[in-house]
Amino acid sequence: MSPVVKKKKNRFTLPGKYLLMILAGLCVLLMIITFRTDLFEGPLRTVAGYVVVPFQEGIASVGGYLYDRAEEMGRLQEALDENERLQEEIANLTMENAQLQQDRYELEKLRELYDIDEVTSDYEKTGARVIASDATNWFYSFTIDKGSEDGIRVDMNVIAGGGLVGRVVSVGSNYARVLSIIADNSNVYGTVLTTSSNLLVSGDLQAVMNDGVISFEQLSDRDDQVQTGDKVVTSNISSKYLPGIPIGYISSIETAANNMTKFGTVTPAVDFQHLQEVLVILETKQQIPDEE
Repeated sequence: MSPVVKKKKNRFTLPGKYLLMILAGLCVLLMIITFRTDLFEGPLRTVAGYVVVPFQEGIASVGGYLYDRAEEMGRLQEALDENERLQEEIANLTMENAQLQQDRYELEKLRELYDIDEVTSDYEKTGARVIASDATNWFYSFTIDKGSEDGIRVDMNVIAGGGLVGRVVSVGSNYARVLSIIADNSNVYGTVLTTSSNLLVSGDLQAVMNDGVISFEQLSDRDDQVQTGDKVVTSNISSKYLPGIPIGYISSIETAANNMTKFGTVTPAVDFQHLQEVLVILETKQQIPDEE
């Protein structure tokens, strides 16, 4: 048996553009009927009441919905524009705030330099900026942007913030290297202001990193007059440091095994973790036999 071949019926299709034109014409016709129902009587008025009026209400409802959505879209666009404007204002204010904080920080540093400048007013000084440091967050050794062309020489004292930073150890034409008093190979003789007792302050990088202190020893204090909190300044017996420059404050004190001297720790007067600007004293102490 031969297979039965089913013939597909040709379906009538109406192009979309023609369907749209028909619907548009129907809408126009119904609108005309709606507005001119006074010209017709009887069944036509009844048909208009059942067909045209609901259609008109539907159109009004859809129009109202579209109008509301259009208003909402308008308000949404206004809100988006306002949000963009506010975001720009916030960005500008954030930048201004950051700049103000930076200006405030720099002002505080300048005030600190001014204060130490007043303390060491007897010495001629020049300002310098730190341009490089060793590979830690602590400035135990660093480079400044002033050198021999600016009058910088080896062993000139460097100060910042509350007091002594260190001394110049090498000089180039437009730069100089500074060794801080917190470096392990740094030593400086100091004097306790309250008693005029001398002691030797030694750099201790690990201690300053862990506890924010450096060490001292060789303190003669048989009458136990030295107390924690006492101020320590550079001594006149120091071979490389000018006298009277603040070093820091006694933070702990103990008696040595020989019961004749004391040792302990000093909290430096300078923040060695955030150095940016320093002052270089443009003179060196008259050299005497090296004891440090």
